[in-house]
Amino acid sequence: MRLRTTAAAALGALSLIVSLPGSASAADGHFSYTYTASDGSRQTGLLVDPPSRECVTLPEVADPEVTFPADTPWNNTDSTATVFSGPDCDGAYYTLRPNGGHASDRLKLRSVLFS
Repeated sequence: MRLRTTAAAALGALSLIVSLPGSASAADGHFSYTYTASDGSRQTGLLVDPPSRECVTLPEVADPEVTFPADTPWNNTDSTATVFSGPDCDGAYYTLRPNGGHASDRLKLRSVLFS
């Protein structure tokens, strides 16, 4: 009798765990930045619902040998964004708060990581 009760309780707990939604793997919202294109014009880059806990190297400024870094980041996601001066989340870093955190054109970045 006790074994059946224990098994039923374990099966019920397992079904509850399986039915719960998984945690989100993306920061909801968008992250924008400004960069200089190869023709010298200023452009705006945008990451929409970027992945969380994954380093994102900004494609337009990934190569320090060829491009200037991006600047003027705006974090309009629901996660904290940590921006890095180098590609692959390397170099000096600065944290931007969620929902509107931003910095001026003095802050240079090449990659970002969302919490």
